[in-house]
Amino acid sequence: MKHVKHYVAGKDWEQPGGAARRGDLYDPATGEVTGHVDFASSADVGTVVTAAAAAFPAWRDASLAKRTAVMFALRQLVHERRDELAAAITAEHGKVLSDAAGEVQRGLEVIEYACGIPTALKGGFSENVSTGVDSYSIRQPLGVAAVISPFNFPAMVPLWFVPIAIAAGNTVVLKPSEKDPTASTLLAAWFSEAGLPDGVLNVVHGDKEAVDALLDHPDVKSVSFVGSTPIARYVYERGTANGKRVQALGGAKNHMVVLPDADLDLAADAAVSAGFGSAGERCMAISVVVAVEPVADELITRITERMARIRTGDGRRGCDMGPLVTREHRDKVAGYLAAGVREGAKLVVDGRTVEPDGDQAGFWLGPTLFDDVRPEMTVYTDEIFGPVLSIVRVRTYEEAVDLVNAGRYGNGTAIFTNDGGAARRYQHEVEVGMIGVNVPIPVPMAYYSFGGWKASLFGDTHAHGAEGVHFFTRGKVVTSRWLDPSHGGVNLGFPTQN
Repeated sequence: MKHVKHYVAGKDWEQPGGAARRGDLYDPATGEVTGHVDFASSADVGTVVTAAAAAFPAWRDASLAKRTAVMFALRQLVHERRDELAAAITAEHGKVLSDAAGEVQRGLEVIEYACGIPTALKGGFSENVSTGVDSYSIRQPLGVAAVISPFNFPAMVPLWFVPIAIAAGNTVVLKPSEKDPTASTLLAAWFSEAGLPDGVLNVVHGDKEAVDALLDHPDVKSVSFVGSTPIARYVYERGTANGKRVQALGGAKNHMVVLPDADLDLAADAAVSAGFGSAGERCMAISVVVAVEPVADELITRITERMARIRTGDGRRGCDMGPLVTREHRDKVAGYLAAGVREGAKLVVDGRTVEPDGDQAGFWLGPTLFDDVRPEMTVYTDEIFGPVLSIVRVRTYEEAVDLVNAGRYGNGTAIFTNDGGAARRYQHEVEVGMIGVNVPIPVPMAYYSFGGWKASLFGDTHAHGAEGVHFFTRGKVVTSRWLDPSHGGVNLGFPTQN
């Protein structure tokens, strides 16, 4: 049984006398308890925040050269140990090893972006804005930054925020999901090995009590969160009420629009990979395919053919799709299948009948496909966060755009077409933050920023990229005049120039 402790000031830390509360850790592919994780009390969180606050002045004053040296060293460590990190993800989350490796790669890209922080922090300079007066801008770190990350990407999402926050001169308290915390503790230890001073990155584990303590603590200056929309709203409202800067990324219901001129093989491949990769447990998953007639029947045929080839099972056995993260979540997603049938949707492929390549006690649910889904059905309105794909049939492009824009979420969307004009029109008209054109999962590269619109984001600033740098820094503008005695200015004791 492993025992996951908090990571504070460069080492594992346990409350004196041991944790009053702990959570169980599961292997989702077997259903077995594999360990325990300590849960922090409000007082414990205060101890961790105090350590981060104490480390801030020295790290804020560290040179950009020192900060980038740490980032380059961390990048090398993560690159060399990526298989170890991916294995830890699969063991606790359940996603197959190839998905876990892809997650690590996307996190590495943000570390690499943070290696260029000197360029990202450059200000501007204007000479002689008035006679003898110059003006320039600088960006400075905030202080202690809290990062509250979800279960579905236990390495990538922390790496969206932590490298940029630290490279910008902040200290960090990371609260990972209690369902799969090991990836975060591994990363924190590797940060220390890369030369990060003690206290600059700390990891505290727990549940709502720990989250509330971070949202309320006066020394926490910013909060970065990824999770469901109701919790994102709660984090945003409570954090901002306490005067903190908050970026809270919420849920999604991502649509893939398929026009009649699309390459249907390409579209079917995309729908299957984007709908069922990582068992649908990602905020950029495609959960609705909007088929502009007359393509729906042929598209469904091609999707079902591909679904039949998906091997569901233990992520360490070379399968295509793993289990869901917990038994409770599997049962909740399975409940949507029953609800969809009751509400009149056509269940084309029923994931409840899957025969997994793994222990029968695992948290299994196979890929599921609904047809004839209508916008009032719960399988359409709710973020299911599982391997459930819905087909909605529409008659025109305009009807498809209206459907997407009427949704409460605005995280990601894709359009499949060979018409460049239609694609350009779609990216202009659709009210969504991230757009894919013949790309099913339009996750931006690290040097752009990740984030949606509407109920998919609370706050004004997206993750990583230039917006991430701005979130973790504050701007100052300096207006400066230096009097020169040789030109008739006030003599301040400097030698007169000849």
